[in-house]
This record gives sequence, C-alpha cells and structure tokens, in this order.
Amino acid sequence: MAPGKAARGGKNKPSKYGKKHPNSFAPRKPNTKKPKTKNAKTKNPKKNKIELKDNHPVEKDLKVEKPIKTVVTSQILSPTERRKFFVDQFQSANGIKLSSLELESFKDSYFPKLSESISQETDNLGKHIKDVFGSSWKEVLCEPQLVEGKVDPGSPAVLVISASAIKSLEMLRGLRILTKDCQALKLFSKHLKIDEQVALLKNRVNIASGTPSRIKKLCEMEALGLSRLEVVVLDMHTDVKGLSLFTLRQIRDEFWDLYKCYFHQKVLQGSLRVCLYGPIPIQSGRGEDKSEEQ
Repeated sequence: MAPGKAARGGKNKPSKYGKKHPNSFAPRKPNTKKPKTKNAKTKNPKKNKIELKDNHPVEKDLKVEKPIKTVVTSQILSPTERRKFFVDQFQSANGIKLSSLELESFKDSYFPKLSESISQETDNLGKHIKDVFGSSWKEVLCEPQLVEGKVDPGSPAVLVISASAIKSLEMLRGLRILTKDCQALKLFSKHLKIDEQVALLKNRVNIASGTPSRIKKLCEMEALGLSRLEVVVLDMHTDVKGLSLFTLRQIRDEFWDLYKCYFHQKVLQGSLRVCLYGPIPIQSGRGEDKSEEQ
C-alpha cells in the first residue's frame, strides 16, 4: 500500500468531487452581476395574479370604475331631478326618511325650471326671476307703494338665501334691474344692526336677501312677513373653499331649521316655490378611482 494512501485511511476512497477536481489555481471569472441594494425589490410575476377555475391568470389590481361627482347647473336638470336633489338634501341633513305619501307632496312644479339660454351667473339672477314671475313681474317686484289689504309691509315676494353676507351681496347685484324703484333689503348680520332692519321692514319690500340665521331671527320677531312670499331662491354658488349653502355644516343646519319652521308647509301647499340657482353637485358618469373627487 502506498504511504500516501495509508495516511488517508488505508483505502482508496473515491473523491467527493468525483473525477472533476477543483483547480484552486485557475483564474477566477469576474463577477458581472450587479450588487443588490437594500431598496431593490424583486418582482414576482405571479404575485399580482390570481388563478380562476378555468386556469386563466387575471391581473389582481384592476382599476374599478366608480360613479363620480360632476358639477352640473340646475338649469340642465329636469324638474324631477331638481326636486329629487332638494328632497335628498332635506332627508340627509335631518336624518329622516320620508314616506311615499310625504314624497308625493313634493311636486315638480314647486321647483321652477330656469331659462336654458341664460347662464346662472349671479349677474343674471334678475333676468331669471322675471321669467319665473311671467307677465306680473313688474307689478309684483318693482312697485314701491304699499297697497292696503293687498301688500303687507315687510313681506317680500322673493327671498334669496345665501351662505354668507358676501354671497348675499353678490346675488343682490344681480337683481339691480328689479330694485331701482323699490330697494332690496339686506338681511344679514355683518355691519347691519337688527334694529335697523326691523325699521326698514315697516315699508314695502319686494325683494330681500340674507343668511339663514338672521332671516329666522327676523321671522321670530315677526318683523319679516311671509304673506307675499312666492319664491325662495337658494344660492348654490360656492365660496373660494368650494363650500356652499348645503355643504357648510353650520349654515346648512341653520337653513333647514329655518325651512322646517317657516317654509315647509308653504311648499307642500303649493304656495311657495323653491328656485335652485347655481351649480348643483350630482352623481354623473363613471370614471376611475383617481378621477373621483376627494
């Protein structure tokens, strides 16, 4: 037996490398692979796929189309859509569900359709109001004198309700063509004392514009009358933050409180019409998630 074999155990054992022995002196090949970074993520093509029964792979993260809100002006909505929008807001803000009988009390005719040929910018409000009153607009909206037994003092025919004093003034500027002979009243608290407003309401008032809280206060004081009121204009225009009469929570609650106390029964009886003036956000169209409004 060779001495080398005896030193290794005395038997000719097969090498663990088989017939191929590693050549430790052979030059190493350069490593061409890029080193892995900590932030590198390995992509698994099977990760975002699910298998269906018919074994067809389908992408898991598909974009699902959802309804999105689109701002649409009320002039292109049908009377039924305007009524539905108002009733939905009424139910949502008050946390109630009207019965089918109560819903039938709201007629489409209580929500007048405005001219489609005139935009609903604040400057055009006077033109729209003339159309709503028809041939009687001049007698009802422009005459300055009190008529005993027919025209009560402090009782406007048109009442414009806005979310703020600034918005109220903008709406009044659009009514200038109707207020040359009989001045419109400003019914908000900014820079105006309530005693001054009470004094002015002792005269004939055809048009008034204000905020819900001050209007309700004057009604409670019986200074503001509602015997002549035919149209309530709800200013749907938004402020710089995109908020409006129905989206500012405190103002919204004040409006619906005013509505329930003084307007609701008149609307159901058909003696008072509600004019939605300005852009109305409604569910319209379909789009991807990223298109949905926040």
